Amino acid sequence: MMTIRKNHPHYGYRRIKIELDKIGFKINHKKIQRLMIELNIRVTAFTKKSRKYSSYKGRVGTVAPNRLNRRFESTVPLQKITTDTSEFKYYEKDDSGHLQIRKLYLDPFMDLFNREIISFKVTKQPNGESIMEALQDAINASESCL
Repeated sequence: MMTIRKNHPHYGYRRIKIELDKIGFKINHKKIQRLMIELNIRVTAFTKKSRKYSSYKGRVGTVAPNRLNRRFESTVPLQKITTDTSEFKYYEKDDSGHLQIRKLYLDPFMDLFNREIISFKVTKQPNGESIMEALQDAINASESCL
């Protein structure tokens, strides 16, 4: 178990159990969890306490009026276009072979007429610049449709 932990420092009891099963050791996950607590080899990298809150605030100013008022249907194309930024996490191996958590941010623009994505941008950092680029692409796409 300690060699698995040495090779994979971010593995919790579930992943260690899978690795032990591959080797041929059939051990209950509760026992692995108990041994990890006794040996003080718990994973702290992914606990809620280890992550600090870092929400992107963007340009802080006045809040725009709510013009949709939960009316998310449209009978006219390109009348109502919405956007939202989504964060996706993925793993990537660094030079030393360790897994690192990386993040990507998706900024899609959707037409509520047919729920079609008009434009989108994927970036490594959430910023207003990528949102404005996706908005400009959405405007160009809507102009070409008219």
